[in-house]
Amino acid sequence: MMSSKSQVPVSLSGREIEILELVAIGLTNLEISEKLEISKRTVDNHISHILTKTKTDNRVELVRWGLQWGKVCLNDVNCCVLPLPVQTTNSHEVLS
Repeated sequence: MMSSKSQVPVSLSGREIEILELVAIGLTNLEISEKLEISKRTVDNHISHILTKTKTDNRVELVRWGLQWGKVCLNDVNCCVLPLPVQTTNSHEVLS
Protein backbone atom coordinates (compact mmCIF):
# COMPACT_ATOMS: atom_id res chain seq x y z
CA MET A 1 0.00 0.00 0.00
CA MET A 2 1.25 3.48 -0.84
CA SER A 3 2.04 5.76 2.05
CA SER A 4 -0.30 8.71 2.55
CA LYS A 5 2.56 11.18 2.29
CA SER A 6 2.91 10.49 -1.45
CA GLN A 7 -0.81 11.02 -2.12
CA VAL A 8 -0.16 14.57 -3.32
CA PRO A 9 -0.52 15.83 -6.89
CA VAL A 10 2.36 18.15 -7.74
CA SER A 11 3.61 19.96 -10.78
CA LEU A 12 6.88 18.75 -12.29
CA SER A 13 8.86 20.56 -14.97
CA GLY A 14 9.31 19.01 -18.39
CA ARG A 15 12.88 18.03 -17.51
CA GLU A 16 11.73 16.47 -14.22
CA ILE A 17 9.11 14.42 -16.09
CA GLU A 18 11.77 13.34 -18.58
CA ILE A 19 14.02 12.19 -15.74
CA LEU A 20 11.13 10.48 -13.96
CA GLU A 21 10.37 8.52 -17.15
CA LEU A 22 13.99 7.39 -17.36
CA VAL A 23 14.01 6.38 -13.69
CA ALA A 24 10.81 4.40 -14.36
CA ILE A 25 12.46 2.35 -17.10
CA GLY A 26 15.28 1.48 -14.73
CA LEU A 27 18.16 3.71 -15.80
CA THR A 28 20.77 4.68 -13.23
CA ASN A 29 21.67 8.32 -12.62
CA LEU A 30 24.84 7.85 -14.67
CA GLU A 31 22.89 6.33 -17.57
CA ILE A 32 20.36 9.18 -17.40
CA SER A 33 23.18 11.74 -17.46
CA GLU A 34 24.71 10.09 -20.52
CA LYS A 35 21.38 9.87 -22.34
CA LEU A 36 20.50 13.52 -21.64
CA GLU A 37 24.08 14.72 -22.07
CA ILE A 38 24.15 16.41 -18.66
CA SER A 39 26.34 15.76 -15.62
CA LYS A 40 25.52 13.02 -13.16
CA ARG A 41 25.51 15.69 -10.44
CA THR A 42 22.73 17.53 -12.29
CA VAL A 43 20.71 14.30 -12.48
CA ASP A 44 21.34 13.71 -8.76
CA ASN A 45 20.01 17.21 -8.03
CA HIS A 46 16.95 16.76 -10.25
CA ILE A 47 16.08 13.46 -8.59
CA SER A 48 16.55 14.95 -5.13
CA HIS A 49 14.19 17.81 -6.03
CA ILE A 50 11.65 15.40 -7.53
CA LEU A 51 11.73 13.21 -4.40
CA THR A 52 11.19 16.29 -2.24
CA LYS A 53 8.34 17.64 -4.40
CA THR A 54 6.56 14.28 -4.49
CA LYS A 55 7.28 13.52 -0.83
CA THR A 56 8.67 10.11 -1.77
CA ASP A 57 11.68 8.50 -0.11
CA ASN A 58 13.19 6.44 -2.92
CA ARG A 59 13.05 5.56 -6.61
CA VAL A 60 10.48 2.79 -6.16
CA GLU A 61 8.07 5.10 -4.32
CA LEU A 62 8.75 7.76 -6.95
CA VAL A 63 7.83 5.45 -9.83
CA ARG A 64 4.70 4.31 -7.98
CA TRP A 65 3.79 7.97 -7.46
CA GLY A 66 4.38 8.66 -11.17
CA LEU A 67 2.12 5.78 -12.17
CA GLN A 68 -0.57 6.81 -9.70
CA TRP A 69 -0.67 10.39 -10.98
CA GLY A 70 -0.30 9.51 -14.67
CA LYS A 71 3.13 11.10 -14.98
CA VAL A 72 4.79 8.02 -16.47
CA CYS A 73 3.90 5.26 -18.90
CA LEU A 74 5.44 1.88 -18.14
CA ASN A 75 5.10 -1.12 -20.48
CA ASP A 76 1.98 0.38 -22.06
CA VAL A 77 0.36 0.82 -18.63
CA ASN A 78 -0.94 4.29 -17.80
CA CYS A 79 -0.35 5.46 -21.35
CA CYS A 80 -3.52 7.32 -22.17
CA VAL A 81 -3.01 10.68 -23.79
CA LEU A 82 -4.92 13.38 -21.98
CA PRO A 83 -6.64 16.04 -24.08
CA LEU A 84 -5.14 19.50 -24.13
CA PRO A 85 -7.07 22.13 -22.16
CA VAL A 86 -9.62 24.02 -24.23
CA GLN A 87 -8.49 27.56 -24.94
CA THR A 88 -11.12 30.18 -24.30
CA THR A 89 -11.50 33.14 -26.55
CA ASN A 90 -11.38 36.69 -25.35
CA SER A 91 -14.91 38.01 -24.90
CA HIS A 92 -14.01 40.97 -27.13
CA GLU A 93 -12.98 38.78 -30.05
CA VAL A 94 -15.42 38.24 -32.86
CA LEU A 95 -15.69 34.65 -34.07
CA SER A 96 -16.11 34.20 -37.81
